[in-house]
Amino acid sequence: MRALVTGATGLVGTSLLSRLEHPVVLSRDPSKAAAGLGRDDVKVFSWDPQRDPAPAAAFEGVDVVFHLAGESVAQGRWTADKKARIRDSRVAGTRNLVTALKRVTRPPRVLVSVSAVGYYGDRGDEILGEVAGPGSDFLAEVSVAWEREAQAASEAGIRVVNPRIGIVLSHRGGALPKMLPPFRLGLGSPLGSGRQWMPWIHLADLIGLLLLAAEREDLRGPLNATAPHPSTNREFTRALGRAVHRPTFLPAVPAAVLRLTLGEFAGVLLASTRAIPLRAQAAGYVFEHPDLHDALVGLV
Repeated sequence: MRALVTGATGLVGTSLLSRLEHPVVLSRDPSKAAAGLGRDDVKVFSWDPQRDPAPAAAFEGVDVVFHLAGESVAQGRWTADKKARIRDSRVAGTRNLVTALKRVTRPPRVLVSVSAVGYYGDRGDEILGEVAGPGSDFLAEVSVAWEREAQAASEAGIRVVNPRIGIVLSHRGGALPKMLPPFRLGLGSPLGSGRQWMPWIHLADLIGLLLLAAEREDLRGPLNATAPHPSTNREFTRALGRAVHRPTFLPAVPAAVLRLTLGEFAGVLLASTRAIPLRAQAAGYVFEHPDLHDALVGLV
C-alpha cells in the first residue's frame, strides 16, 4: 500500500507514518517537513491547501490518501479570524485536495479524510452511532461541510471514509500532556457539571482505525474513531487522578468560569458527546486500549 499523507508532521501524522513504507507527504514547507520527519524514504511535495489544488505528480503510484491536515481547535482563543482558519483549513483544504484527485488519470482507490466527533454537537446522554444526525454549533457545521467536500471524491470512483475522531490520548502530545501538570499537583477537577460524555481514543487505536479504513473495502462514510467505552468528564477526572496517584477532591470548575476564560471554545469542553464506534466493532476491529483507566496508566 503506497500512501500519501497530509498533516504528516502532527501527532497523528507522525504516528501514522511510522506504519507506512515509502510514504508521500504534502506540506506547506517541504524542507522543514523532510528535516523534521528524518526519513530518507519519504517523498515530500509542496502544497498550500487553502490556495491551490494539490500537485498531480504527488499522486503517482499512490493507493490511499490519508487527509489529516487542519488548524488546531484547541490552541488560541476563538476569534473571528481563528474560526475562519479552522473552517478554511478543513473545508477549502479538502476541496482543493479532492479537485486534484478528480484530475488524476489513475486516482487512489481510497481517501481517508478525518473528521471529528464535534459533528454530533452537544447531545446529552444520547448514544451516537454513525447514523446519528449532526449538531447545530460551529464545529458541527464545520464537520458537515468538511465531510461533504471529502465525499465529493466518490464522483471519481474513490472510496471515501470519514473517521470522526474523539479526544486522542498520547504521552507525545495532544490533550493529555496539558492535563497532567495540575493533576500531578493534586489540582485536577471536573469541568462544569462533570456529567458530559467525553469520547476518547488511545493514539494506537486511532492509527489502527485509520489503517482499517484504508484496507477494508466495505467501509465507507463516517466511522466513529473513539474507544468503545466513553467516559463522563467526572469519570475521566477520577481515572486520571488514580493514574498519577493524586486525589481529585477539588470542586468542579464552573461552566461560567470556563466561558469567561476560554470564550466560545469552552463549549467544546462542556459538550456531551456519547459517540460509540459501532461500525469499527461491526468490522471486527479489536481495540488495544478499550478501558480508560488502563489506557491512562499505560500512558502516564
